[in-house]
Amino acid sequence: MEEKKLAIEVRNVQKVYKLYDKPSDRMKEAFGFGKKINHRLHYALNNVNMKIYQGETVGIIGTNGSGKSTILKIITGVLNPTAGEVRVDGRISALLELGAGFNMEYSGLENVYLNGTMIGFSEKEIEARLPEILDFADIGDYVYQPVKTYSSGMFVRLAFAVAINIEPEILIVDEALSVGDVFFQAKCYHKFEEFKKQGKTIVFVSHDLSSISKYCDRVYLLNKGNILGEGSPKEMIDIYKRVLVGQYEIPEKSGVNLAHDAELRAAAAGQKQGKNPETLEYGDKKATIEAFYLTDDRGLRTNAVVKGREFTIHMRVRINAHIPGPIFAYSIKNVMGTEITGTNTMLEKAFLESAEAGEVKDITFTQRMTLQGGEYLLSLGVTGYHGDTFEVYHRLYDVLNITVVSDKNTVGFYDMESKVVVR
Repeated sequence: MEEKKLAIEVRNVQKVYKLYDKPSDRMKEAFGFGKKINHRLHYALNNVNMKIYQGETVGIIGTNGSGKSTILKIITGVLNPTAGEVRVDGRISALLELGAGFNMEYSGLENVYLNGTMIGFSEKEIEARLPEILDFADIGDYVYQPVKTYSSGMFVRLAFAVAINIEPEILIVDEALSVGDVFFQAKCYHKFEEFKKQGKTIVFVSHDLSSISKYCDRVYLLNKGNILGEGSPKEMIDIYKRVLVGQYEIPEKSGVNLAHDAELRAAAAGQKQGKNPETLEYGDKKATIEAFYLTDDRGLRTNAVVKGREFTIHMRVRINAHIPGPIFAYSIKNVMGTEITGTNTMLEKAFLESAEAGEVKDITFTQRMTLQGGEYLLSLGVTGYHGDTFEVYHRLYDVLNITVVSDKNTVGFYDMESKVVVR
């Protein structure tokens, strides 16, 4: 049996940043003023080891701030590690920061030649690839116009087309397959599949768990700069979901740096419940929302919900004056501010009574999560009618962040849960 050849080897890599409370502390330490060390260490990566073999597609997943983009930048040489080493065997094309090398004053065509030259191609080699690049970008005569006149969509299309059509041996992808409209994304994924069939090595970072599951042979799971595990996509995605909803215990013998351990365990336990410090609130306070939180299908507090599972929104409301018929409500919007769904006790015919001063009401809304994977914002309210006049007693806008964890996203805001049969 032929031994597999390594394309990328990451050995004991650390990336440590010094964090300062104020800029003057950095200056004092740099010039040796005083004996006190005015910084604290932040481990963006801590003793990371990876082996990626030629022809493999390997995924890297983890929460925001876990070190995914940092390890890719170290592999591609954009960043240097604080300790450890990386060995790469093969020519890399990195889809990290699309268009980072573009000159905004140059035309699209001039930027194609500029980027090709920077990668190491001759003018004749770029010319040979030009028809394929322009066909892939599909921006027409705009290619002769200065890049500064492009829309953001045209810009990323051209940048992606240049990066993807230089015949690399190793492709490094950081969320880049989500650029452009749905038709361009389909074209990108088709090219991605071509690369796999050609036996090229691919390292793929994405929050889209369905893509990780579909394309990857193996997956590394990062959390707060540490590798929590490595294995099949299904196994690692399952652990990742448990990390997100605070149901994963980090093994005691995990090789985690002890100084870093408390921060890591706090994150894995889901202790930050997604509360917004800049919540907008208003109302006449005849009733006040005193407490609110989410629980998952196991009854554990969290702000991460697995798609397809049941979850509950909790509100505790104190009644401060006689209210003929209080209405308790919630709504969910996406990060762009579009209100997607919501309900209230009047619509649900769940509470149609009056309430008196001094009473405390505990309200729960329990439902199954059918929204697509992503980030959402929860708003809460207590309102009512005085005669024909609508009154707002207390509203909290965008009070909690909800993360929906999904390994299958369909089109649009929510899943129709279709049962599909092909005969």
